[in-house]
Amino acid sequence: MLQEAKDLQKNAVSKLVQVLASGKKEITFKAPTGSGKTYMMADFMNRILAANQNAVFIVSTLSKSNLAQQNYESFVALAENNTFPNINPFLINSDSSGEGSLYIPTDYNVYVLPRDLYKDSSKLKKEGTFLNFLKNLTGDTFMKQADKTVYLIKDECHIATSNLDELKECFEQIINFSATPKLSRKQEPDVEISNTEAENAKLIKQVEQCSETDSLNDALTKFEQIRTDYINLLGVNPCFIIQISNKEKAEEELKNNIMPALENHQELKWVYISDKGGETNDNGLKKLPVSKWKNYMKGKESTISVIIFKMVISEGWDIPRACMLYQIRDSKSKQLDEQVMGRVRRNPRLLDFETLSEEAKHLACTAWIWGIIPKDEHLPKQVNLYADYEIEKKFRIKPVKLQTVSSIKKHHLKEFTENLKDDATVPTSIFELYQNLQKQDNEIQNFCYDYAEDFKKWTLFTEHLGSIKSSYENYICDYEKSMIVCQDVGFPAESCFIENTNNLTLEDWIWCRKDKETDFSFDSEAEKKWAELLKDIRSNSIDKATKNENALFEDSRFLWGKNFPLNSEIKYEYYLDGVHSSYPDFVMKDKTGQIHIFEVKSVNKSASINIDEEEYAKKIAALKACYKEASKKTGHIFYLPILDKSVWKISRFVNGFEDNTFRGNVTIAKDQILAIASRVLQREMKYITPEKPEEWLTFADATSIADWAANDIALTTMANIVTRTADNTIHANEDMTRGDAALIIMRLFYKIW
Repeated sequence: MLQEAKDLQKNAVSKLVQVLASGKKEITFKAPTGSGKTYMMADFMNRILAANQNAVFIVSTLSKSNLAQQNYESFVALAENNTFPNINPFLINSDSSGEGSLYIPTDYNVYVLPRDLYKDSSKLKKEGTFLNFLKNLTGDTFMKQADKTVYLIKDECHIATSNLDELKECFEQIINFSATPKLSRKQEPDVEISNTEAENAKLIKQVEQCSETDSLNDALTKFEQIRTDYINLLGVNPCFIIQISNKEKAEEELKNNIMPALENHQELKWVYISDKGGETNDNGLKKLPVSKWKNYMKGKESTISVIIFKMVISEGWDIPRACMLYQIRDSKSKQLDEQVMGRVRRNPRLLDFETLSEEAKHLACTAWIWGIIPKDEHLPKQVNLYADYEIEKKFRIKPVKLQTVSSIKKHHLKEFTENLKDDATVPTSIFELYQNLQKQDNEIQNFCYDYAEDFKKWTLFTEHLGSIKSSYENYICDYEKSMIVCQDVGFPAESCFIENTNNLTLEDWIWCRKDKETDFSFDSEAEKKWAELLKDIRSNSIDKATKNENALFEDSRFLWGKNFPLNSEIKYEYYLDGVHSSYPDFVMKDKTGQIHIFEVKSVNKSASINIDEEEYAKKIAALKACYKEASKKTGHIFYLPILDKSVWKISRFVNGFEDNTFRGNVTIAKDQILAIASRVLQREMKYITPEKPEEWLTFADATSIADWAANDIALTTMANIVTRTADNTIHANEDMTRGDAALIIMRLFYKIW
């Protein structure tokens, strides 16, 4: 599982815990179907239980499907494999057993309550069993003092039900979970994972909206083409889902549309599921009772390729191998459509995604959908790199990341936990320690929950939060030590943007739209203005007399493009009350090969933008610190243009220095002046860097040469700007004397004179 996916889930749970600590009575957590809501729910409960052993959770599953059983089985598995060891789940059984009364034990801390067990006709309600159970937990009886703190989790909270509303006073707080919470019921998300965030982390698939003119037969033909790749590249037999009308039209659709289309694809095994039972052309499946069909079809090696359904899998059924959806039924419900779409958006190879080939990764992260068009939302416009110019190979960018919790656990555990300063907090209660922990940033909290295997370690950690936080921040903010350069990346082959009014016509950059249109949208007016500037730079760099459209992306010309976040790996981590990723807005490669990176901001206020000036200043300072060090480690030039009214205020970072000042009293490293000489040779003499720079970098101390400077030093060595010393050393990263610098300048002068 990608680290980005783990971090997204962990950070979301940390935020949820923080909101809970604020004391808000009802909280809503929103995350797309397929993003791991059950896993995050278990993580959330595990964290609370680690800090408060007297906490109890009632997980009410509001879906009519078998979601309660699924949740319970997931909780048991996560507890037994020690992923979340603090949870101890119990499934409240059906009251249809014929027993005179029901008994719910009180020695568990997570109780899963199916939707239909608490209703007017149930024994749980009529006999007061559930209410008495809650009173026994909380101590709200004459027999005992208050004991447990009970929280209610409403899973699939968007489903209309009021069966637990009368018991609100029994719960300390209520936490709603859903992919589609209802704003009309005041389920405004307090914590949210967006579709874009989940797509970027590869938790869910990107949706490819297919043509409305495609027939079901067309869609099945496309499925058969995809199916072969799915089996060969992913080791998964994929699944095609057809949603039909719920009532009288269903039989007509089956007879006149669906079955004739399936006749043209007889190799595909299909299943039709309804509330009355099921039908199939799979003789092996016919031997199983219909009640077991769903579980069989979930498996990645299931023989079933096509599933036809009405409403029965809109919620509560995970089938990661499903990759295509054809909707004949018009649901008239945006929420239902999103739930149905969620059936085909799960990543079938999430846990080992990083082991896949690039082709397989793309396949695992794409869902094809016919018929469902998101309502009240702008559709994403898909874009591709120009295919004929090998942009991914020619346009390489070095991202950076910070070594955080994982490195601390591995290298600094003793420093952070065993050699603590004598500054332990003396709490009034365990609750004070818990509240203090919730005030910390996500990384500190994650570190705590990774480290604290038992209550003793949790107490040690929380009592020394001051020294731990100080040591951690000193470590992480020392970018020279904590920042590392990742393997270089290119622009992704595919991405998308959301259409808005900040449009600009572009035909001479790296992107082309799938629909062949030439208008592109930007996130803000400032971004649009900066794009116009880069467009002008690009245009002015071309000799109009010799302009050749077929040579649009030759090395002698500028390359530039928007860094659309979807699928992008062009990102720079920085610290600001937690680790964040900066996805810079634009990247440009000039004709010398230099990479320029731009993060555009604006301080202009509008009716739709409200800027917290203090928080904004903190973010700008954090970005500057990040870009300054990144410019040194990567060799790229970073810009932070800020639009103030109509004036651009631009910060520029080159080789670890800010702005364009000469800095005449500052020494310069040998690799920096050689890089300057190299760029002069390329610009003035049309020199080209060696294809194999390692053949020229044969110095005894070649390992001292930074990656960003390797090509430049190879070129200057080839051009005899650099001469070899008696001991064959170069000392690339050491400061130069004025005499050595003068010698390099003189040799460069003779080359270009």
